[in-house]
Amino acid sequence: MDLFGAVWTWLTAAENWSGSAGIPVRLWEHIQMSAQATILGALIAFPAGVYIGHKRRFEFVAVTVGNFGRALPSFGILGLTYTFTLNWPGNIGFWPTFIALFLLAIPPILANTYVGVKGVDADTVEAARGMGMREGEVLTRLELPLATPLIVSGLRLAAVQVVATATLGAVAGWGGLGRFIVDGFSVGDDPQIVGGALLVALLAVATEVGFGLLERVVTPKTRSQRSAGGRRVLPGPAIGSEAGSAS
Repeated sequence: MDLFGAVWTWLTAAENWSGSAGIPVRLWEHIQMSAQATILGALIAFPAGVYIGHKRRFEFVAVTVGNFGRALPSFGILGLTYTFTLNWPGNIGFWPTFIALFLLAIPPILANTYVGVKGVDADTVEAARGMGMREGEVLTRLELPLATPLIVSGLRLAAVQVVATATLGAVAGWGGLGRFIVDGFSVGDDPQIVGGALLVALLAVATEVGFGLLERVVTPKTRSQRSAGGRRVLPGPAIGSEAGSAS
């Protein structure tokens, strides 16, 4: 039997879809860990990115964190956190995996949020202030709506990276889909190795597609459209109902 046939047999075997070490359980562990790390990273990075982008202060922090996140190897973070969390309660591999994923989620979210908010046209922001909008209104009704597509893009980058990197948690003793790959290597089971890698790839692709669709939904329409009377109009965000719209 060729490898692809063996992988298909492994994926469709009933025993691999039941029990505490079955595919559904490992998949749910992987999703839970990835979601928790990404959400916590967003709770830290999003407010910081909004503040830096809106105030135009501490911009070096966003740049430094972004560069640091791209340069630091995922396996290196996992190794460092593993050393410091050996005596922590719970699963021996949970905390190093979670901390590593949490740290990896911060840079893309912080950088994209900062760039998105800062990138809003300065003249538009000043016009909104000239209309009497307060700083909070400028942020929530102008800057954040226009920056939302880039912010979601940062979340997409972080989520996909976290899902892919969570596979390494099995090396530290945690579960997730990476468990199939590590266990397959330990017994020389090639179909299990390839099957586990395929499941991780499918989950990463599903995450990419899901956030890609969300990004399309929140992206404002910027192309000119023709009204019923034949005039071309450019839709844009409302500055304020009481102040009218800016053209």
